[in-house]
Amino acid sequence: MAQDLIQRNIDGNLATITIVNPDKRNALTHTAFGEIANTVAELAVDDSVRAIVITGAGEHFCSGLDLTASVSLSSVGDEHMQASMGELNSMISSIVEAEVPVIAAVEGAAAGVGASLALACDLVVAARSAFFVLPFGRIGLLPDGGVMQTLAASLGRAVAMRMALLQQPLPAAAAYQAGLLAELTDDGGALDTARECATGLQMASREALAATKRGVNAASLGRLSQTLAREAEQQPKLLRSEGHREGVQAFAERRAPRFS
Repeated sequence: MAQDLIQRNIDGNLATITIVNPDKRNALTHTAFGEIANTVAELAVDDSVRAIVITGAGEHFCSGLDLTASVSLSSVGDEHMQASMGELNSMISSIVEAEVPVIAAVEGAAAGVGASLALACDLVVAARSAFFVLPFGRIGLLPDGGVMQTLAASLGRAVAMRMALLQQPLPAAAAYQAGLLAELTDDGGALDTARECATGLQMASREALAATKRGVNAASLGRLSQTLAREAEQQPKLLRSEGHREGVQAFAERRAPRFS
């Protein structure tokens, strides 16, 4: 159940959302998208909360979508598929539109929709062995969760193209050098450092932080809603494709995909 995958905790004025699925490197299900969206939205309107940290249990942030869920989704009707894409888009929008800063604390893999989730956050803290990768093409899909918009806004078109088309991992050290990360930490230290960043936010009022966040996002992510709408139109078609079926089958059989 999604409720079992997503845990929340409030300590003082800091809220933490933890993805708990360590056996699958914290892979998410489609229903978990909506749970994260609802949790972020509820915490963001709590006057006692000044910041939200999103992290993963154990050694990884999030390895992306649980492909077992993806297989079952490809066999359902268009209405259900569109609803699932809507949950994904709501998760991203809830983070971008939250009236408080949202910080990603990344250890290990931030892959697929896990990278989309991390890069939608306002600040990203990552451990040295962490990496970001967009392996959507290997399962016949396009990068979703608005990641092409957030990545291009942060690092530019060339890096976004390289990550999306070549599907090469971006190590945390390179991400930090490129300006993608707020902080680079030793392994195991991402969550503590994210909490320190949240403490630093006390130097500004809640209202000032919200206005600042809106201003930066208006300047850099002004077309995010159009990007999410385009993904919601195109991804269901790819989920029905032979390429997606071959990619998922190849993943299950631990072999390279053979696309026609």
